Order: sequence, then structure tokens, then C-alpha cells
Amino acid sequence: MAFSFGEKPREVDLMLEPYNPLAKVNLGESVANALLREPAKPFGDARYLVGAGVYAIYYVGSFSAYENISTKNQEHRFEQPIYVGKAVPKGARKGGLGFNAGAGKALRDRLGQHAATIESATNLNLDDFYFRAIVVDDIWIPLGENVLIEKFQPLWNRVIDGFGNKTPGAGRAMQQRSSWDVLHPGRSFVEKLGLGQGALTVNQIFQMVNDFYAGKLAEEQKLPGTQEDL
Repeated sequence: MAFSFGEKPREVDLMLEPYNPLAKVNLGESVANALLREPAKPFGDARYLVGAGVYAIYYVGSFSAYENISTKNQEHRFEQPIYVGKAVPKGARKGGLGFNAGAGKALRDRLGQHAATIESATNLNLDDFYFRAIVVDDIWIPLGENVLIEKFQPLWNRVIDGFGNKTPGAGRAMQQRSSWDVLHPGRSFVEKLGLGQGALTVNQIFQMVNDFYAGKLAEEQKLPGTQEDL
């Protein structure tokens, strides 16, 4: 018999929750969707950015471990970021919220650091990378970043650690090199500080990437959703 609106609601219908546009997940989705409406641009355009916010980096090159990602980004589709990050205003890490995300050069500086990292790698080409960025009020920056990472599961956030690392301080110089530096050698501080060879070999990292694509990577092997910069 066809459903009639006069019928008594089923128990499952009574359990549905009303949509709350101010819920954290929905606020984060709004930031993520705003970013995705921005056109992807070559890294050279990052020098024109003003303000703080969130960004996504896309790869279109031929490095074999990233073929799955590159394929989704061809012909200017840019469907799968390889990395998602945030650029916060000065003072934000100390707990201050000045609501001044539209000023300063946090995004420009952070993407500039990433560009230098990519250029230092012996097997990557900066011309194969693009970015999307959006200026966001200070308080929503971490939320937007978290939603984007959960939504896209970027490889350099979830599996290959170390891309966002800065030069380690003196007390951390004896640490091992990150998986990113094992896979993409060339960063000057890695050799200068004599960092260890890393917990994983190149072949092991490739296997982790393949397992991740196949949905076989155990949760305990994945990196946290966000990482603090070293």
C-alpha cells in the first residue's frame, strides 16, 4: 500500500535530528565548500596572497606513488588534494584570537615554505603543484582544516608524514628523518643535522601508499588528522 502522509510516523522517523547550521561539522563544511569554489592556481601566484586561512595542495605530476592522485587532478579537475593545511595569524599559537585573518601574510609565507620544500626534493617539480587557498576568520581556521582532511584524506596528511615540518630545533636534531624526506630526499636541514635514516624504507612507504589506496591500511598506521609543525 502506498505511503500516506496521514499515517503515524515510524520509530525511525522520530529519531531523525533537525539540521543545525551552527553545528561544528556544518560550519566546517561551509569553510571547506568555500575553499573548493576557489580556482586552483600555480604556486607562483601564492606571492599575491594576503591574510590567514586554509589551503589545499594538488599534484599533477608523474611520480609513481602519486599516480592515483595525479589522475584525479588532470585537465584542471583538481578533485584530490595531496595535502591540506592551515596558516594562522601571528599570535594564534599562543592562544590569542585577534580576528585579523584578512591582514598579514600567513598564507603567503606558509605556501612559500612549502614551495621551498618541494623545490628542494630531487624527484619533485614545483610546476606539477597547484593550490587553493581561502582567507578565514581566525576561529574557524582549525575547524575548516580538520573537515577538509577528513573529507579528502590527503596522502601527505594521512600516510606520509613530514611535508609540513620546519627545521628542527637544537634539542630535536637527533630525530629520524620523516617518511616524506625518505621518499623525497634533498632538504638541506636533513643532511646538515645528520638526521637518522628513518623508520621506514622507500619500499615500505610505497607499500603503505598502495595499502592506503586499497583501503587496507590499519587505523593505527595512519597519521593523526592534523600535525603540529616542527
